[in-house]
Amino acid sequence: MSDLKTIPKTALNEWIQRLRRRFRVVGPRPKLGQFVFAEIETAAQMALDYPTTCVPPKKYLFPQQETLLQYHLDGSHIQAVIETEPTVIFGIHTCDVQATRLFDHIFSQGFTDQHYQARREDIYLISIECLSPCSAHAYCHDMGTSHLPEAADLHLTDLGEVYAVHINTPKGESLIADTFVEEFSPAWQQSYETVISEKQAAFHKRLNFPVEALNDLLRERYSSSLWQAIGDKCLVCGMCTQVCPTCVCFNVVDEANLTQTKGQRTRHWDSCQATTFALVAGGHNFREARMARQRHRFMRKGKYMHDAYGMLGCVGCGRCGETCLVDITPIEVLNALYQEQNGEPFVPEHEMELSYENVTARGAGVAVDLHAGASQNNGRTHPH
Repeated sequence: MSDLKTIPKTALNEWIQRLRRRFRVVGPRPKLGQFVFAEIETAAQMALDYPTTCVPPKKYLFPQQETLLQYHLDGSHIQAVIETEPTVIFGIHTCDVQATRLFDHIFSQGFTDQHYQARREDIYLISIECLSPCSAHAYCHDMGTSHLPEAADLHLTDLGEVYAVHINTPKGESLIADTFVEEFSPAWQQSYETVISEKQAAFHKRLNFPVEALNDLLRERYSSSLWQAIGDKCLVCGMCTQVCPTCVCFNVVDEANLTQTKGQRTRHWDSCQATTFALVAGGHNFREARMARQRHRFMRKGKYMHDAYGMLGCVGCGRCGETCLVDITPIEVLNALYQEQNGEPFVPEHEMELSYENVTARGAGVAVDLHAGASQNNGRTHPH
């Protein structure tokens, strides 16, 4: 289903207040000169024209750390723990919505992940149309994620005095049923078409090849010498995977209390860029080299996930390039592979001067957002 309405901007705050009676509402908020998704109480606390957030809103669907189950070590008790809370993610960008769609595929394959599914049922997505590129690192237009008006439960487009609202799902309809929506008149249709047309003109292709060729390109350039050059630059900080909206790797840990009577099993985000990620029994590490781990990251985003789920594992948000301390960016890496394939010399778009100010600016907001996410525990617990 998809229905088009309008809602006056003057009604936005009352809408937020009504939603808060039933949901936790989170939205993009300014913090330390950057933007993070956090709980809001009023519409004025949000910045809906934000460029992008340090950490994607996936932290509400797939927490940085969560308890999976609790048990007694003597086997007398075991209980699954699912922490969830009805939540509206307000102002999510369409690239992050596409990442959520990929997660829906991943966590429903094989043995369905009950923790993700329970949380997903409680999550309502209200996306907003980006009218200009988020940053110099964004390439969502290439990845087909810059304009997805029918992907979230509701989708907003800024038309000046009002927002155009795509109502796409029954969940979306339930969010807006008691607000001051108005019919979408022919005059607003003309305004909407003008805004979208101007938006499309502002987005440009950043890759030198069609994204449909990415899978084959990565397969054919698997042995490229470029991977060694990238590995030599990499600091193994893991920032790229921490800010990625589609990174899904996690580790599971069992911990016992001091008396060795009770324990709990937790999972937390992990990174394929960590030195010990591929360490197995006997001390063998099948991706010990940094170049192998960087290659695996690009292969997973552009080929492996596409092979497994029919969806690319990159949505073009540009966060990894924005936060990389040594300026390893997907745009330049993929264009370099393509030009290498065609026997053309590669000329980088820019060279970054590594400085203390640059490094600290890139890392500060991400660290604060991740720390806040790790300490959150606002959910309710359901025994299973």
